[in-house]
Amino acid sequence: MSYKKWISVAVLIFGVGLALGLATPSNIGLAHEALAPLEELSRILAPFSVLTVVFIFIKNTSALLLSFIFSPLLCLAPILALTINGWLISFVSARVIQEESLGFLLAGILPHGIFELPALILGQAAALSFGTVVILTLFKAERRKLLLPSLKQNLKYLMLALALLLPAAIIETYVTPLLLT
Repeated sequence: MSYKKWISVAVLIFGVGLALGLATPSNIGLAHEALAPLEELSRILAPFSVLTVVFIFIKNTSALLLSFIFSPLLCLAPILALTINGWLISFVSARVIQEESLGFLLAGILPHGIFELPALILGQAAALSFGTVVILTLFKAERRKLLLPSLKQNLKYLMLALALLLPAAIIETYVTPLLLT
């Protein structure tokens, strides 16, 4: 399957997560408890700090790398990453719009999201593609010759995704706080 189709699959899975987040009642206790660590983390990370850029970049990079590494396990890591990120974005977005405004939400997401969301989709599409090839090679010996070329090709897309995470972290640290004040 072509990489464009894997991007479509990743977007579809992300879209399912978005729909689940919108369908989650905003007063659900479990969701509120799940968001508590994120709220605490946002208080710890200081805007306009190089350490914040480094933390955000390492966190996002490690998430993509781990998803890619564990993708041969039935592609569960990329599927969960896309679904949970979609759920979290839409669930939090609905709450922010209720408590603030659509403009506030867009100011908080769009500047760095222009880089971070494509990085998520590209990286998880590479993970899905690679994981699927690894799984298929377990069942058909003649497909083993596809493993190394698939790894090389998907690593290129993964590196592109990782490169997009650096400007996203910089913008999230230095630009987004200015727009939210």
